[in-house]
Amino acid sequence: MIDISVQNLVKSFEEGENILDGLTFDVTEGEHVGILGKNGAGKTTLFRIIAGEISADEGEVVLAPSRRLGLISQIPVYPRGYTVEDVLKTAHLRLDGLKRRMDELAARMAAGDDSAAVLREYDRVSYDFERSGGYDTDHERDRVANGLEIPAAQRHQEFETLSGGEKTRVNLARLILENTDILLMDEPTNHLDMRASEWLENYLSTFRGTVLVISHDRYFLDRAVSRVIELDRGRAVFYSGNYSFFVEEKQRRYEEQLKKYQREQAEIRRLQESADRLYQWGTGNKNLMKKSFAIRSRIDRIATVERPDTEKRMRARFSENEFRADEAVVIKGVSKSFGDKMLFSDVELEVTGGERIAVIGDNGAGKSTLIKLIMDEEQPDTGYIRLGPAVKKAYLPQLVRFDEPHRSLVDTLIYEDNCSPQTARNRLGAFKFSGEDVFKQVADLSGGEKSRLRLCMLMNESINLLILDEPTNHLDIVSREWMEEALEDYGGTLIFVSHDRYFINRFATRIWEVRDGAIRDFRGGFEAFRAAETRREQAERARRETVKRAAPKKQQKRGGESLEKQIARLEREIARGEGRRDELDRLREEHATDYEKLMEIETEYEALSRELEAQYEEWGILSEQEEKE
Repeated sequence: MIDISVQNLVKSFEEGENILDGLTFDVTEGEHVGILGKNGAGKTTLFRIIAGEISADEGEVVLAPSRRLGLISQIPVYPRGYTVEDVLKTAHLRLDGLKRRMDELAARMAAGDDSAAVLREYDRVSYDFERSGGYDTDHERDRVANGLEIPAAQRHQEFETLSGGEKTRVNLARLILENTDILLMDEPTNHLDMRASEWLENYLSTFRGTVLVISHDRYFLDRAVSRVIELDRGRAVFYSGNYSFFVEEKQRRYEEQLKKYQREQAEIRRLQESADRLYQWGTGNKNLMKKSFAIRSRIDRIATVERPDTEKRMRARFSENEFRADEAVVIKGVSKSFGDKMLFSDVELEVTGGERIAVIGDNGAGKSTLIKLIMDEEQPDTGYIRLGPAVKKAYLPQLVRFDEPHRSLVDTLIYEDNCSPQTARNRLGAFKFSGEDVFKQVADLSGGEKSRLRLCMLMNESINLLILDEPTNHLDIVSREWMEEALEDYGGTLIFVSHDRYFINRFATRIWEVRDGAIRDFRGGFEAFRAAETRREQAERARRETVKRAAPKKQQKRGGESLEKQIARLEREIARGEGRRDELDRLREEHATDYEKLMEIETEYEALSRELEAQYEEWGILSEQEEKE
């Protein structure tokens, strides 16, 4: 069944320039589709048309009947005073209505109304309530909020007081809880850290509904989509695979079209030369002139293949300062806290020249603080950080600011880098700022454009320690790929904070994980780190299981014990186990919003349940033996 049918969409915001120009495609039920295209290709415009926020100039969008649609980028306005928990509960408004109707019908039946109509409606409503998960709403809210790392304290906070990123995260949780049939996700991982992004990927892997996603997160696209639709000059180009397949297939198609174009152009040149010769020889000879005109007509017919376009790429490369010492950064006994929160303590790390270190961890763990300590923008509570004597550092912060935002781009380079107007324009052109763009005010640039301008200024310096804080956050895929190409040629020391797993996997030769008040130093790439982390988690689970299984061994039967005593002892053990199980049930409710504690409780609960099952079986066997005696 087709969930979304887009037919001949045309949309323009400026006369004569169609951002969508006859766009046509279908999405079948259950498909997970990535919508790709360069900035300005019309991706978000398409989503807004599908969601009904704006209308198309021509064409139509048809959604399958009774299918519910949710748009991630759209954050509804909630009543004044609504908390995060209130927002999450709006996902269950339909279930709340069913529960109220069940209570009304139950009250009527309790009052003596046992008519067939009331009984039928109660059965129908209660079945719908149970089938839709009405008895599990509290557990589902906790599960989704924990997965997206919405802390318990934040759930009692007023929604309007949250940052834009926090609102997006809460809205994503609400839409997931609604069990929407069709999800339109516009940059869903932008405000998620690594663990939350992985949780979302796992959720989508089991989500049976239809998903359309716009994202610059290539790792996410590889795992979340099985088909790609690229918007190119207002029309759809189809790729039957994930992002990695899209990259390879697009390059293959480009090379194939280029070869066809080159073969066709060679044939056209050959025919043109023949036509020209016949025309020259045919003066006064009608037959030769006719052949010449016939060849020219043939040229017009075979000229069918357009020269394939490639995205204009930035041409700049990092300058480097020769690094003569092994010691780049030394961190000794460093501790840092804010108020009662200890970010990390007694950190001992050393960085040598040429290393590429990724700093990872959850939001708020202290990654950016560590970078600011290295940059001397913050001071440690204890210890010290020392840079090598030959180190010349450069820093790209997460939020780029300029002292004179009302200057034009070209004036910014002229004044801050002391260069000529022509040099400034040449350098800006290498960073895809060309034509009238160079006269824009810096204040009018997007976040990604500001990062690109700051990089334009950094790359002209001779540096050997480059520090980046979320360098790909505001960049589209083409710009991310350009930055990666530039960094490939950079031979100095690189320290970067990032949630971009594709970027981390490509560059990191060492991982610093900021977690639980410490910094874990792993010498190896991202895939090796993930494999080691998986082994560590498996070993920890195995250790816990071993402890749980070892506990009942202390209660093994003693030699010579009578059946009566064995049964009495076993009944006492079962009573203790059942008491502990009841206690765990209480603890599950008490720690419902504490994800890590809840996982510990669930592990113990499962082990205890298996132990009790074994004891029930043993009690049954011993009881049968006692009856026979």
